[in-house]
Amino acid sequence: MKIIVTANQYELGETAGKAASGLIKETIKERGQANIILATGTSQFETLNRLITEKDIDWSKVVMFHLDEYIDLPVTAPASFRKYLKERFLAKVPPLKASYLINGEANPEEELLRLRTIIEQHPIDVALVGIGENGHLAFNDPPADFEVEEPYVIVDLDKKCRMQQFNEGWFKSVDEVPLRAISMSVKQIMKSRHIICSVPDSRKAQAVKCSLEQPVSNLVPASILQLHPSCSFYLDKSSAMLLFSKQYS
Repeated sequence: MKIIVTANQYELGETAGKAASGLIKETIKERGQANIILATGTSQFETLNRLITEKDIDWSKVVMFHLDEYIDLPVTAPASFRKYLKERFLAKVPPLKASYLINGEANPEEELLRLRTIIEQHPIDVALVGIGENGHLAFNDPPADFEVEEPYVIVDLDKKCRMQQFNEGWFKSVDEVPLRAISMSVKQIMKSRHIICSVPDSRKAQAVKCSLEQPVSNLVPASILQLHPSCSFYLDKSSAMLLFSKQYS
């Protein structure tokens, strides 16, 4: 586990995006293709902004998955993660080899089967993730299921998770936030060869402290990242302010 603390969210995005770019290019050079996972939400704005500026990534050799999507939320809705990725990423880079977006408007069980069939053929090389205010990883809210083998699962969103989505401005009221979502499972995320976790902002400080300094527990789902052999956390001073040790690079 590597922890990098930067001055602010912009420096965080620059550093994390550059690291992601390096891993993607290295993987393409070694394997001829890179399979990646992208996270969404406000925490990923600057990391993605840096990644899309990379001019020497051969995007035609990149296959993209993403972490989660609300069930029954139209792709036209401002909070749709499909919409987010189409507008903030896919529209700003050359065509990818493939992109597999979660369709939250499809039959959920059929969508789980479709996604499983695809991702089983694409071992993930680089995963970009974040941490929720409740410590969730993707939409695996506490207590998260660390044992489920399925790559994607249907989850219920807890109140703290839904409040976060409302407070970030994605919905007009907390009652508008869907109660269920399709999420990549914890085990599937942990299968990634490399993980880059970008977490800016003081409102994430407690979740960061619990995820990095407490024992691994499904009550703090992101704490499992401590066990990954190649996971780097990119924080800013605000999100890192509660960490016991300040001796991070």
